[in-house]
Amino acid sequence: MLCADDPEKLVAVREGAPLVVGSIEDEGFVASDIPAMLPYTRSILFLDENEVAVVSRKGVKLLDDTGKSREPKFQQIAWDPVQAEKSGYKHFMLKEIFEQPSALGNTVLGRLSQDTNSVNLADANFTEAEWKSFKQVRILACGTSWHAALVGKHLIESLARLPVEVDWASEFRYRNPIILKDSLFVVITQSGETADTVAAQRLAKEAGAKVLTITNVVGSMTTRLADAVLYTRAGPEIGVASTKAFTTQLVVLYLVALHLGKIHGTIPEPQIRKMLEDLKQLPIKMEEILANAKSIEDIAKVLFRAEDFLFLARGVHCPIALEGALKLKELSYIHAEGYPAGEMKHGPNALIDENLPVVFIAAYDETDADSKTRYEKVLNNVKEVKSREGIIISIGLEGDEELRESSDHYIPIMSTNEYLLPILETIPLQLLAYYIAVRRGCDIDQPRNLAKSVTVE
Repeated sequence: MLCADDPEKLVAVREGAPLVVGSIEDEGFVASDIPAMLPYTRSILFLDENEVAVVSRKGVKLLDDTGKSREPKFQQIAWDPVQAEKSGYKHFMLKEIFEQPSALGNTVLGRLSQDTNSVNLADANFTEAEWKSFKQVRILACGTSWHAALVGKHLIESLARLPVEVDWASEFRYRNPIILKDSLFVVITQSGETADTVAAQRLAKEAGAKVLTITNVVGSMTTRLADAVLYTRAGPEIGVASTKAFTTQLVVLYLVALHLGKIHGTIPEPQIRKMLEDLKQLPIKMEEILANAKSIEDIAKVLFRAEDFLFLARGVHCPIALEGALKLKELSYIHAEGYPAGEMKHGPNALIDENLPVVFIAAYDETDADSKTRYEKVLNNVKEVKSREGIIISIGLEGDEELRESSDHYIPIMSTNEYLLPILETIPLQLLAYYIAVRRGCDIDQPRNLAKSVTVE
């Protein structure tokens, strides 16, 4: 609000949606998100619910709904203003897809040590005793972050041998959930302001559970409610369809799973060392996929007129099938489903005909017998779809000639361990959705009916 009699004073109140205040000497700014003010200041604070900010040349005054004031505590955001520009890319989303190798590097910076063969999550502010006290993990999220949570379930159960439940935050508080105090609640939200996720987080806190939040935005509501915070450090993400925020969430979950596994003694030391080395090598492998973007664009030119897609995978790769389908829906408005490949005979086989593109996520860990067995079952699914004349697009390991020959379109990725493959598999799916949406003339950065931060129920 502005007053005609006092034009150098701006009054703003937060009610529901996020509100951010920025400040430099003799100037103040108010916006709904950080990137809007990055060209002017990186000194920001988030208003609390129903809090009032009075912004003038004299500074910023904060009042609650009773008129009581609090001292403004501004935080310095490390984001570069250039990161909030397209920098020669046609769309923010494409720029953010190509930023993923560097975003991953920022996420792991200072958080792993091959000298001590350990993960350093000291920035989360949990003691080792607290980490060890958790007997189960509950993960709350919405949308793309929920897909990250499903991957996290596989990682933590496999590596740390702790039971994990994943809930849609939008459903969690409406089913009278059982909340045990020895549970670690992990809340995942890119913006830190997702209304359903924050409400579910409050419920867990009120029941006495410890809450760790994984988010990209310093000072956001979820960070102020949490007992511990791990930032993804992805930098500003402008495109509504999440890309680098998702893959950096997967990296943080990988680190959490390794950390819990080491504390509980469920991972042999040589395996931890190899998994840390694999993580260090991942940006190079991501770059190779991005260098192959033109071949994915060529696939999009052939398939962009399709009206339905099916995405299939097994194991830890199933959430990536869901994420691939979501990206295609968000960007191109094509109906798409992600499905476990092992469930095809229970109904979805009826959908297959010569007009249906079926995307198989078929990469595997060459050193893991269980992963190889899973791959062989996926290969059988590929052959079943082929026999029914479906159009097969496969993502598999470099040099997999059997998969290549069974596919109409083949996208190779480099090998890594089973738990990092989902990150590599995500990038071709992002590019495929992007290029199909471009060919269909869709609004890439602001798809219809969607918002970047879902701040209302």
